[in-house]
Amino acid sequence: MTATTTLAEMKQSAGPREAQMPTVRAGFFDLQGFELMQRVAKAFVSTDLVPKAYRGNLASCMIALNMAQRMNADPIFIMQNLYDVHGQPSWSSKFLIATVNACGRYASLKYEWRNEDKPGSEDYGCRAWTTEKATGERLNGVWVTWKMVRAEGWDSKNGSKWKTMPDQMFMYRAAAFWARTNAPELSMGLPTVEESMDIIDVHPDGTFSVSGATVDELRGGARQPRAQRAQPARPAEVVERQPETFATTSGDDAPTGTAEGDQEDDLLPPGDDQAAHGHADADDAPSFQAINRELLGAKTIEDLDFARGQIKQIADEKEKATLNQVAARRVRELAPPADAEPATTAQPARRTRTPIGAE
Repeated sequence: MTATTTLAEMKQSAGPREAQMPTVRAGFFDLQGFELMQRVAKAFVSTDLVPKAYRGNLASCMIALNMAQRMNADPIFIMQNLYDVHGQPSWSSKFLIATVNACGRYASLKYEWRNEDKPGSEDYGCRAWTTEKATGERLNGVWVTWKMVRAEGWDSKNGSKWKTMPDQMFMYRAAAFWARTNAPELSMGLPTVEESMDIIDVHPDGTFSVSGATVDELRGGARQPRAQRAQPARPAEVVERQPETFATTSGDDAPTGTAEGDQEDDLLPPGDDQAAHGHADADDAPSFQAINRELLGAKTIEDLDFARGQIKQIADEKEKATLNQVAARRVRELAPPADAEPATTAQPARRTRTPIGAE
């Protein structure tokens, strides 16, 4: 039995598999969408066009992509204007103004000034306003004046832009206040960079936990522990090394001659006398010098093995390595020479072979 098919069905079945797959939307809450977002984020983290905070940071890049998707904005535009201020994500003020102007619900933001002829007075300031396109209603923001700025202490911080470009800061703060009261959904509830740096959130009980020190004092306090730890350089104390004297011992174990004594001095590990004799104060553990004398004074292999067994009790690795070198040299010295063996050794008698079939 054969099934009939049409030309259109044959063309459709021969098409690429990707064309027949459903469209995948990048997101966090399904496997295919999450994998797609990861692939897109990997492309962004490897380019120099994104800010430094996103380069090589896959997680932050994925969060920025998610916010760009929710705001229907370009991902590069989001990354260029989303900052981290003390752990608080914050928008740049120009981005917030551009978002309000481009949303389509309101006319462009405008600014109204007060006491323009007295720029230094307490009442000098501005507020942002615009009109809603659907109703034509005027929406006013909060007045931002010098009285508010000085009461909040925004201009008292070192490096504050309120001292160098006050009018620009007035407009930025007025636009941020307008967006927070009239269209907080456009900023997704996030403050601006300038707000995060200036404004302190008060706890429900009216208290807040912020140090009153200036930026310079905070920086100086951060450097103080390091400065305390850094001790001034002191000249090194020069101690002349005194020649060591050893008590003479009687018996065959005592080293004879001066050659072996010179060898003991040459075999001392690098360092001062205290390091060389660091273990001499121990009650039971043998010292470096004692084991060295045993190695140099050994007359037989048995005596040498006894001295070698004490090397493992030395804690200093340098001293232990030095003693092992001495022991290896002494093994070669005490081993019988190769030419001492008999010149001819008795070879085992070789059995003569009888040819096969000789009998």
